[in-house]
Amino acid sequence: MDESIRHLYQEGDVNFSEGRGEWYSQLNPQTLEWLSRDAAVFLHQSLSTPCLNVIESCEGIYLTDINGKRYMDFHGNSVHQVGYRNSYVTDRLKAQLDILPFSPRRYTNKVAIELAEKLVSLLPASLNRVLFAPGGTSAVGMALKLARRITGKQKVVSVQGSFHGASLDAIAVGGEEQFRKYMGQLYPETIFIPQADRYRNGPDQELQFAELLDEVLTRNEDAGAFIAETIRNTDVQIPSKPYWEKIREVCDRHQVLLILDEIPIAFGRMGTLFAFEQYGIVPDILCLGKGLGAGAFPIAAIITKEEYNIAGDISLGHYTHEKSPMGAAAALAMIDYTIDQHLIEKVQADESFIRKELTIFKDEFPMIGDIRGKGLLWAVELVKDPLTKERAVEEAEAVLYYCLKHGLSFKVSQGNVLQLCPPLIITREQITDALLIIRGALQSVQS
Repeated sequence: MDESIRHLYQEGDVNFSEGRGEWYSQLNPQTLEWLSRDAAVFLHQSLSTPCLNVIESCEGIYLTDINGKRYMDFHGNSVHQVGYRNSYVTDRLKAQLDILPFSPRRYTNKVAIELAEKLVSLLPASLNRVLFAPGGTSAVGMALKLARRITGKQKVVSVQGSFHGASLDAIAVGGEEQFRKYMGQLYPETIFIPQADRYRNGPDQELQFAELLDEVLTRNEDAGAFIAETIRNTDVQIPSKPYWEKIREVCDRHQVLLILDEIPIAFGRMGTLFAFEQYGIVPDILCLGKGLGAGAFPIAAIITKEEYNIAGDISLGHYTHEKSPMGAAAALAMIDYTIDQHLIEKVQADESFIRKELTIFKDEFPMIGDIRGKGLLWAVELVKDPLTKERAVEEAEAVLYYCLKHGLSFKVSQGNVLQLCPPLIITREQITDALLIIRGALQSVQS
């Protein structure tokens, strides 16, 4: 791929490609009319204009469009861990709606307190202070403000190509050109280190990148925080335990705060409630969101340490829907359901099954350069040549539209990575059906 246009492919599939045009050509007039109305009234932006289709309803792992066609949703913007319209969640939300749908600032409420206490009970003892926000981007903003208040330092270190939200402060510490283009100078000032991509850079370079953080912090004493996704969601980059142990040690030695963004991956998707548990480290600030609201109500959070509870004289967030009773009710229901239904143990078993099946795919299809995943987050990376690792962009797009036509929806990241992110409630039969669709797509493209 021409690196000058690679930024078009980082976060998701492209709206104006030949493949997208062919997709629109087979939509019926009713759908096209609604898409036209959407394009006429909403501000246009990359990744969502023009839209792909018009959704009428959702249930379980499925989206249903206005013509009744169902899609297994392996995308879901990472909010659909317990499935769509989960009755355990919606019943709790309906009950909360009848009692206290909104809590004005200056007041607190029982359900928000119970959620904060529940989150703290599930985390290491040192993480015991919570602040809620309406969305993950806002949580990242609060984390950056708190880090600056704690350290008094202005600069932040982040990872190239990372995504932490779409506001100006979040894109300053994120590396995706789709969000930074035209924005000029951004704050906080951010220094980027390379992403630990074990497939493209090799496992040996991973620790070199961790050591590079040490060099960067040595040269920049005014850097107060390092922010990173524990496991990168978009193209599923999974660092090793030694990598994260080294990062934690470097941050401690330089007295730099470690902010972990687990907004899209927490609450069981990785086979543990929180991804950092698998690395034997504890962040200084943890950012949560997306699935926290159970695909029903937006809510996010930061969680930090008692010693950092020092911002009482300023407003870190002060959002209108900060201690949202509805958001808290959805989140409590999601956590209870995940634990009561033993979804984490189920995800661990699903991981083994999917790894085995995708390994067979890799042997069968030379265009698969790499498969990688944990729990129920997987990447299938397509390449034109396994030796050069040239990205198979056109082939990945063809696979996407074949799968959509056959009832499977997912995201393409980096132009050539099929990102598979199903709800945690998915059955083994449904996983098998989805893999059969992907197999058919790969066969179609390879032939």
